[in-house]
Amino acid sequence: MQHQLEVFPQGQIIAESDGQLVGAASALVVLWDEWQVQHTWQEITARGSFDTHNPEGRTLYGAEVFVHPHLRGAGIGHALYQARRRLCRKMNLKRIIACGRLPGYHRYAEQMSAQLYAQKVVWGDINDPVLSFQLREEFRFCGTVSGYIPEDRESHGYASLIVWLNPRFNKNKPTRIPEGDIL
Repeated sequence: MQHQLEVFPQGQIIAESDGQLVGAASALVVLWDEWQVQHTWQEITARGSFDTHNPEGRTLYGAEVFVHPHLRGAGIGHALYQARRRLCRKMNLKRIIACGRLPGYHRYAEQMSAQLYAQKVVWGDINDPVLSFQLREEFRFCGTVSGYIPEDRESHGYASLIVWLNPRFNKNKPTRIPEGDIL
């Protein structure tokens, strides 16, 4: 995490309550054209080092989001996603792309593919703790990624690929790394 702060401090966001860490989100900037839809967390984050961060990119890649388990549903995840959107707008980035694990998929894996599972979440037929939240946060579902985090047993290694398009993106203006706090 220290290296992530050195590489791109603006993309590392924390949430505190009464002086206690209750959530965090980490992100890096990438040239999305260098990546394929099928990629792994290890590849795109350079094993978590964020050495793949590229200030010339136009995509904020959401690498991680954590909220204390006892505080889920308290608006912390929403605040972290809001901070990411604010950073994306401030930097004049085109979009935020992320992959989210599908922790509910293990209950349906024998019955359907991960793609169908995710589609049923999008349609509102199934609630998935991660993808359902991301959809409420105005992200669009783009497909599934296999082998994203292979050791994730609940998701069977699958993740949903999501995107949020920055409505204020101006292709005629450069990307700008903000100084100091973004909030």
